[in-house]
Amino acid sequence: MTLTQEVLRDRVADRIRVSRPDCSGRDLSTYARLLSVQREADEDGGPVAVSVLARFDPVSWIRGTCAFAMGLAGEPVAAWRRSFTRTIFLAGNPANLAGRFDFAHVAEDGSAAWTAPAAQAATDTLRRLLKIFEGTAELPTRDELLVRLPGRNADPVRRTLYLTTAGMTVAGCLVHLNHLLVEAVLDGLLRPGDELLVRQVPRLVGIGERFDALRIGPDPAGIDRLRAFGGLTEEVRCG
Repeated sequence: MTLTQEVLRDRVADRIRVSRPDCSGRDLSTYARLLSVQREADEDGGPVAVSVLARFDPVSWIRGTCAFAMGLAGEPVAAWRRSFTRTIFLAGNPANLAGRFDFAHVAEDGSAAWTAPAAQAATDTLRRLLKIFEGTAELPTRDELLVRLPGRNADPVRRTLYLTTAGMTVAGCLVHLNHLLVEAVLDGLLRPGDELLVRQVPRLVGIGERFDALRIGPDPAGIDRLRAFGGLTEEVRCG
């Protein structure tokens, strides 16, 4: 699948229309118009989720992120989607915060926890207590990983999750991967018991597979250009 700038713009426009149906009639054909919708969402001050991380373990974090998203429902989720699933990452030990803050999900190994999407003011106390998770180190190169999502379903599938590493920090990876996984869950692409084959590549170039979901944002290396930072391929049946 060749990810031209036209393809990337179309995918971003599709994401906007799904997340914000009120924008369905707008002209979203140019880079500037796509970014203006994102700026409007930021200015709206919609709900945010908060993730507290003691450490970043890829397998645990992927499982935890998907389990968190699978446990969400109702209007708060729709409102969060309209703010493009904005999430703030803070550095801290969830175990030290137990009883003081209400987490919607805690990772099985305790390495991370998530609050349900809420108005930004509702997160002020937690955000004042903890610092932003900086994660400025480059994303470490890892071998291929197979991650099985929590839970079961009668017909699990496997997808390949591609993560790009060129110029990517740990914090940057968290942001892009969070949006990709959460929105794939909310769209029904990822379900309990599904499998993810995680592969790292410098860029999503020369990959012959089709992508059912992409994480796309401004390309730091180019003016008025988009870049795909990660992608989920079409499904194959497990077993």
